Amino acid sequence: LPAHSQQLHSFNHNGLEREYYLYIPESLPAGSPLVFVFHGYGSNATNIMVYSGMNDVADENKFAVCYPVGTTDIYGERFWNVGYEFHSSETVDDLGFILELSQSLEAQYFISSNNIFSTGMSNGGDFSYLIACEASFRFQAIAPVAGTMMTWIFNSCQPHELLSVFEIHGTNDSITLWDGDLDNSEGWGAYMGTNSIIQFWKQQNNCQLFLSDTLDNSNTSDGSFIISERYSDCIHSNEVKLY
Repeated sequence: LPAHSQQLHSFNHNGLEREYYLYIPESLPAGSPLVFVFHGYGSNATNIMVYSGMNDVADENKFAVCYPVGTTDIYGERFWNVGYEFHSSETVDDLGFILELSQSLEAQYFISSNNIFSTGMSNGGDFSYLIACEASFRFQAIAPVAGTMMTWIFNSCQPHELLSVFEIHGTNDSITLWDGDLDNSEGWGAYMGTNSIIQFWKQQNNCQLFLSDTLDNSNTSDGSFIISERYSDCIHSNEVKLY
């Protein structure tokens, strides 16, 4: 990893010492975008930095990347507070932390306030949906990987502004089930199925066009292939996509 992405920064929010890594490509122009990348449950910022390969993407496309660190729950696992059933006693305000941090980074690195994005894996993807519902005045698009919307988030979701959504989800995912878990048989809390989530954002954005395509199979030995579903001709030229 490049030296300047290995330094852990700290940020005080609500009296809590929060942490994050930051990657700034060399000679990043003023007014560049900022992408937040959120780790999964029990993972950490370094893991997702390496796993996502996002620093290389940032170099190629000239944007800043922030990898925040979740706080630790009663089981000693790092998490983002999206209201899992076993987190009912957790009070950490991750949303407030990220909103304040985004403003601080925008000022410090002359980030474009109209180009702030969120992606994340699993719990980090779930958190991206919470951001989309609660902080669309700040974020322009989200791209969750293996993420879902907890039913409480889904049922109360009224985005302040409309935004683009790109979900990447395996139909065989054994943790974040493709069809959701409405009766909470897995113990995370009730959450929605992938198709219901995509339909929700399609309707929010009033998308008129639908295009489905099978992507080139770059790895024929892993028993999988990828279907691309794209909803376009939406409000504000937004898009809703599912891989």
